[in-house]
Amino acid sequence: MRNTWLSPRSALLEYCTSLVLSLFWIRYSCGMPHVIRIGGIFEQTEGPVPIVSAEEQAFKFAVNNINRNRTLLPNTTLTYDIQRINIYDSFEASRKACDQLSLGVVAIFGPSHSSSSNAVQSICNALEVPHIQVRWKHHPMDNRDTFYGNLYPDYSSLSYAILDLVQFLKWKTATVVYDDSTGLIRLQELIMAPSRYNIRLKIRQLPLDSEDTRPLLKEMKRGREFRIIFDCSHTMAAQILKQALAMGMMTEYYHYIFTTLDLFALDLEPYRYCGVNMTGFRILNVDNPQVAAIVEKWAMERLQATPKPESGLLDGVMTTDAALTYDAVHIVSVSYQHAPQMTVNSLQCHRHKPWRFGGRFMSFIKESHWDGLTGRLVFNRTSGLRTDFDLDIISLKEDGLEKVGKWSPSQGLNITDLPKRRGVNITDSLSNRSLIITTILEEPYVMFKKSDKALSGNERFEGFCMDLLKELANILGFSYEVRLVPDGKYGSQDEKGQWNGMVRELMEHKADLAVAPLTISYLREKVIDFSKPFLSTGISILYRKPNSTNNGFFSFLNPMTPDIWVYILLAYLGVSCVLFVIARFSPYEWYDAHPCNPGSDVVENNFTLLNSFWFGVGSLMQQGSELMPKALSTRIIGGIWWFFTLIIISSYTANLAAFLTVERMESPVESADDLAKQTRIEYGVVKDGATMTFFKKSKVSTFEKMWAFMSSKQNTALVKSNEEGIQRVLRSDYALLMESTTIDYVTRRNCNLTRVGGSIDSKGYGIGTPMGSPYRDKVTIAILSVLEDGRLHMLKEKWWGGTGCSEEERRESGPMGIQNLGGIFIVLAAGLVLSVFVAIGEFIYKLRKTAEREQRSFCSAMADEIRLSFTCERRVKHRSQPAVLVKTDAVINMHTFNDRRLPGKDSLACGSGMAPVFP
Repeated sequence: MRNTWLSPRSALLEYCTSLVLSLFWIRYSCGMPHVIRIGGIFEQTEGPVPIVSAEEQAFKFAVNNINRNRTLLPNTTLTYDIQRINIYDSFEASRKACDQLSLGVVAIFGPSHSSSSNAVQSICNALEVPHIQVRWKHHPMDNRDTFYGNLYPDYSSLSYAILDLVQFLKWKTATVVYDDSTGLIRLQELIMAPSRYNIRLKIRQLPLDSEDTRPLLKEMKRGREFRIIFDCSHTMAAQILKQALAMGMMTEYYHYIFTTLDLFALDLEPYRYCGVNMTGFRILNVDNPQVAAIVEKWAMERLQATPKPESGLLDGVMTTDAALTYDAVHIVSVSYQHAPQMTVNSLQCHRHKPWRFGGRFMSFIKESHWDGLTGRLVFNRTSGLRTDFDLDIISLKEDGLEKVGKWSPSQGLNITDLPKRRGVNITDSLSNRSLIITTILEEPYVMFKKSDKALSGNERFEGFCMDLLKELANILGFSYEVRLVPDGKYGSQDEKGQWNGMVRELMEHKADLAVAPLTISYLREKVIDFSKPFLSTGISILYRKPNSTNNGFFSFLNPMTPDIWVYILLAYLGVSCVLFVIARFSPYEWYDAHPCNPGSDVVENNFTLLNSFWFGVGSLMQQGSELMPKALSTRIIGGIWWFFTLIIISSYTANLAAFLTVERMESPVESADDLAKQTRIEYGVVKDGATMTFFKKSKVSTFEKMWAFMSSKQNTALVKSNEEGIQRVLRSDYALLMESTTIDYVTRRNCNLTRVGGSIDSKGYGIGTPMGSPYRDKVTIAILSVLEDGRLHMLKEKWWGGTGCSEEERRESGPMGIQNLGGIFIVLAAGLVLSVFVAIGEFIYKLRKTAEREQRSFCSAMADEIRLSFTCERRVKHRSQPAVLVKTDAVINMHTFNDRRLPGKDSLACGSGMAPVFP
């Protein structure tokens, strides 16, 4: 071994050399330098107090977290260089980028504006330094910018997400409102949808020179555009929402979709209870506890920062740009941790000498994976765009924004939150709401209240519909403002397809409910929604009661119908004839024509044909006659006839008194067919009402004929309102076709009007709501509740029950017909039949006695008796055998006689010297 002695200078040189080598070994043994630098270029707005952007604060916040948390870069300190530029100043941006490259930065973040960003991007491409963006920028998929990476979701993927959401909502029409021309690029998939899907789009642009969007909102409101997609920044979205609230466009009928990913950062407290449908997207993964902890920490630092955050944002909320900036710093740090040994040189823009490790470092960035605040971070290796990500679908509820679904490029749309039913409490969505009610003046539904004081607001009105509205408001808990429809019409469609009246008010969302006698019809149901009917009705005829019949010379015949008079005449003739026959047939109606002449063989019958007619007339006139029946059969006829005349005369007298007391009405029409068959009486309907639509659309021949008549005389046949039609019915020969419920109310209060015939059709009155209104089902449930409780019936009795006409005035007296007096005719017929049988019995009984006495056969005696009884030439007939009389001075002896003499006439005292002689 040879010992070598070194000089002190040589020893010192060797020590320094060893120290330097040790430092280099330590550096490369750890795999990275102790300090790396990143650069950030951020834009600031001009003003007295420059506002620090959220991206700049997030940039610093991320660097500080990485340095405090030594697990990501354990042996390295991350530093930054921040440069601020004026917006749209691309020259200044290029100069600041060159300054940062000369400091040896490994990556440059920002700026966000396209012109400045393009200038910095060209420098980074030339010197091969990664350029990281966090805001949307249009770059085609064949992007040649190799050193470019953007954490903002790819525009084409976002466009597909919006299209999937529109298809899920089943929108057939939509309005796209964009801020600048880049919005058309972001929404290109949706804009091309009409050519592939059944969607009609209307494209509008926000005003460029002003933040006042009210003229545009007013135009969309007038055009009834209720489904709108806004592509704008979150600051513009906040401005739009404020102005839409002032325009009355934050209601249940509007649905807004915002493409900005910062909808959750807006102050939506004023719109929570408006009922407006608002949907947006969110990429910030707040469901992750670690993310929530970082966001909370950011909020605490943000609240301490000055100046205050941007107008319209919630205090301390991390925006999407801030979250993306935070993730961008981390993805660069992660990529540098896994990169091989690299040195960072100072680069000069004027030398055009690139960083030799830049290409490899950019490749590591594009290949890195990181679960950050915005979910998984994966870049397209070719374009540097973020094409794989998850979006939360958020919707505004009464409790605030809630996650209702998720969308990803690989799995598409997945809606996880269906509309929740909150039990049977139907008042949730209407409680504390103020609704606009449109109605029309129509008795007894809506009327002006009579009062000595000046009334205002809802107190001006009363009626059935107003009481019903109060019941619904009590159940559902809403307040309301009643407004009369300006044109005073219910609502119908003209030839151009335009609607008027209350239907138009609902279609244009000028009113929330139409509470009136609004008929549910097919055409109306196509443009508005209806609740369940609260009243059933039908079309009927209103006509005035005709004048009383003129009392002519023969008005005394009016109490009975002509048929009854004919039947009475036939009964009179029939009874008289039967009485004549029975009297001739009965042996007990014959008597001795000359009782003082016992030798006479002639007997007599008083009931000749003329006498029989006289007997019937005397009984009918309640005066009687000198003729009296003697046989039982003829007395039965007389009794039955007297009973018949008693009923007839009594009924006639009573009905005659009624006719003299109450005027009898005779209507010239009794049904719609009677109206259609004549042209003397003019008839019509209320113009632009459901009744007119019924006749206009009807295919029934009778109704088609009636509509042809009404349409040919529209100026006179059609009236503007029911009140006008009622007055016309009273003044002229006019019939009004209207709802039966209204007719019942009118006729109860006007005794000169009457309802003719029955209902032509059947329909109902319902409460109208705009199409798709969330109020319809709740109003229907409330109506059913009022109906089942009986309160609806009580309301109807309240407004329909009263009447100004007495029952005597309302009662109509008519002539008595066969249905009233048919029974007495039956009794009369039965009496006649009984009398015939009794007469036959009397005839047989008397004839048998006579045959025995005369010792003749029964048949021969019957033949002689019938021949003699029905000899109509004379009212007398001869006896069968002559009687032999013996005359003395004092007594007449009757030698022979037979039984043809009248009963009790076997002996007659005819004065002195005359006495019957018995053998």
